Amino acid sequence: MRKSTRYSLLLVLGLVAALIVAIVLRKAAPPEAARLLPESDAIVYVNLKPLRLATHFDKNPVARAPDYQRFIDATGVVPERDIDAAAFALHRMENPNGPNGPVGYSEVFEGRFDGEKLARYLDSIATAKESYANHTIYTVVIDDGAVSRPLRVVQLGYDSVAASNMPTAEQIHSILDRHRYGASPFSGSSLLSARYRDVPIFASAWGIGRIGLPFSDRGYISVFGLQLPLPEDTTFVASLRYTGTLRLRIEEISPTEADALRASQNLSALIGLFRSLQQLKPRNQGDADLLQLIESLKIDHHKDRAIVTATVPMDLLKSLTRPSPEPATGAAGSAEPASNASAQ
Repeated sequence: MRKSTRYSLLLVLGLVAALIVAIVLRKAAPPEAARLLPESDAIVYVNLKPLRLATHFDKNPVARAPDYQRFIDATGVVPERDIDAAAFALHRMENPNGPNGPVGYSEVFEGRFDGEKLARYLDSIATAKESYANHTIYTVVIDDGAVSRPLRVVQLGYDSVAASNMPTAEQIHSILDRHRYGASPFSGSSLLSARYRDVPIFASAWGIGRIGLPFSDRGYISVFGLQLPLPEDTTFVASLRYTGTLRLRIEEISPTEADALRASQNLSALIGLFRSLQQLKPRNQGDADLLQLIESLKIDHHKDRAIVTATVPMDLLKSLTRPSPEPATGAAGSAEPASNASAQ
């Protein structure tokens, strides 16, 4: 009896030790889609599985643009249903007035793809092809009426696709080079190596680096027309994590503790002003959800970081995942999930 108890105790201790090791490895090893991204100024990663489970956005009827519908008909890929995870690398452009604007993108998508159908479709719309690392890179021209830019697309495997709208093939080549060594859980860009340890464990969506880049406006960050008291090159670690409630956490990393204290004070004042303005507006359900989010905002200061936390109402999340009535169009339907962002 005593020996049986000892074995049971050893088994429990072994399971606990294995769990601790798994958590440590998970903390140290970023998702593979993020590890494949090239060097960049910022990285954004989204695991769509829990979002799909929580909001059922894949069940919502979508009015699709003709090019987008042709892509779905030709490939059988329904992005809202078939894409499980996406990782984006944001690249600051030397010429913010060029075809890419201030930011270029490289992307990796994981999900369910019919490789043969997708290859046939890409082959039919590609303006150029390149063979690199035993993969075919398709170049598709994205034309939004104002500017044209190349989008390079490559199938990495049966469950992953990569794309980049950068002017040269350097970034898509880097993704393929990293794909050769993708089995290593500790590979990835220098930004990922430096900042992923700050991402909370079990976060479903996160961003690291200068994630204010897409919202840059005259050197500062603007969101919904509101200019934040933060320079555009501010370094952030942002995350969404579900722990019974959906928790938003944003850390601004400052050069000094004094800068972080000043940032937290400025943000507190801005949030107080925003709360006052929201109280004066007529309310509907969407406004009530937004007000609940704003009321839950909390600002803390810890050493060189100003930390913003909030609770995101599930109804607000569901409203954000509902399709817009006028979807964006693109010249290349195959790249629509990527090019909607990349073409901006």
